Amino acid sequence: MNASQQIRENEALRYIVVEGPIGVGKTSLAKRLADSYASELILERAEENPFLERFYRNSRAAALPTQLFFLLQRARQIEQIRQRDMFSPVRIADFLLQKDRLFAELNLDASELAIYDQVAQMLEIEAPEPDLVIYLQAPVPVLLRRIAGRGLPYEQYIDAGYLERLGEAYARFFYNFDDAPLLIVNAAAIDPIRRDSDYRQLLETIANVKRGRHFYNPAVDTTR
Repeated sequence: MNASQQIRENEALRYIVVEGPIGVGKTSLAKRLADSYASELILERAEENPFLERFYRNSRAAALPTQLFFLLQRARQIEQIRQRDMFSPVRIADFLLQKDRLFAELNLDASELAIYDQVAQMLEIEAPEPDLVIYLQAPVPVLLRRIAGRGLPYEQYIDAGYLERLGEAYARFFYNFDDAPLLIVNAAAIDPIRRDSDYRQLLETIANVKRGRHFYNPAVDTTR
């Protein structure tokens, strides 16, 4: 039985979330996993946020509307998840609802954060708990290179300082994360989207995660 079949037949893995900072490859990996598992794909769809480019140009001027748009978008997505057929063998998402406040804390001042929290409390979002979270990590130079490579216009305003702060925020968040089994992946050392061998090895690792915290840190092949 291959890794994809193992996961499809593992009733404990019904909802898998791929997370990580901007540029790390979470959406690309989520799409490939969804293809492998013939599963429903739930995407963050950041490109639908009309305030995002303004935020990257001038974060202080557009931080609050950017975060509120994402919060309301998440609320709609979570409600859609709850209303859909729950008999799909696996669901793959490229966002974790809890990380929304991570961004809010990073980008909003105290008064803006208070408004954000009030709206979040009124929405009363109850996200389904994932059966596995895959947290992709990579250093800032790798993130910048990948962001430049995919060429999205609104992302070209992202600077190294912001990615550094974001990476630190993600590290703090997942250091204390115990809501679901967690697989921490060194995404700088592998390319599971373009290299099938890397993807197969990652699939095997995912299929064998049962509970607790796990690390996948393959050695870098300098001949590639």
